Amino acid sequence: MCGETRYNKDKILQGQGVDEPLSDTGFRQADAAGVFLSNMKFTHVFSSDLLRAKQTAATIIGKNKFCKDLEIKYDARLRERKYGIAEGRPLTDLKAMAKAAGEQCPSFTPSGGETLNEVRERARDFFEFLCQLAVEAGQNKQETHSAASNSLGRSEVQSVFPWTDHCGEPELNSDYSGASKQLDANILVVSHGAYMRNWFVYFVSDLKCTLPKTLTKSQLSSVSPNTGVSHFVIELDKEKILRPEINCICLNQDSHLVDVSAECATSKMF
Repeated sequence: MCGETRYNKDKILQGQGVDEPLSDTGFRQADAAGVFLSNMKFTHVFSSDLLRAKQTAATIIGKNKFCKDLEIKYDARLRERKYGIAEGRPLTDLKAMAKAAGEQCPSFTPSGGETLNEVRERARDFFEFLCQLAVEAGQNKQETHSAASNSLGRSEVQSVFPWTDHCGEPELNSDYSGASKQLDANILVVSHGAYMRNWFVYFVSDLKCTLPKTLTKSQLSSVSPNTGVSHFVIELDKEKILRPEINCICLNQDSHLVDVSAECATSKMF
């Protein structure tokens, strides 16, 4: 998820119509996420085409040890949920609209906004695009490398994903054995809170994603903190590309933000 803007701080809905840049705190959060992910060998980077996501993606890649020059591709399918007439207004206004309509806030659609199903359809469309991309990447590798030089053993996968220890992978998802298999693509996606929450629901409800054992329903439905990191390992069969095996290693990871939060708290004292 992208970093904080002043609208986030003031609890004002941005959606798609308010294209705010990152705040100073947002850039510090993006810096922290970049350091956290600096050892990740990304093969592709995708970002929402809204400014706050663009700045977050660029900051993360700028900190990377392996792919500073990797092209960031911007995609409108990764935009935040559209909130129509509620955009640019306080979150309390949206809640009041939902209450007046006799609905719960997360599922309420203000005039001119997107329904949850419409957001999920965008997420589905983009994910299927990623699946096809990963399959093609695997095919290209098979054509240019031998199986011996291309395979990644368990220890090698850990060097690609050194941060999984922060997520407690062995404890939270000990049934997952896919990390010993070949990694054809390692994709960074930078998007927005409400959009990603709907994407996760799509993974769980439609694609039966395997979740960490300690993850609660409330955690699954909550919005990620700014620059929260989620890690999914997806196994694809080119004959059944739309029926992938998905394992969630961690969801909305935020340990990299501890120092940023402490710094912000200190600055407020002076």
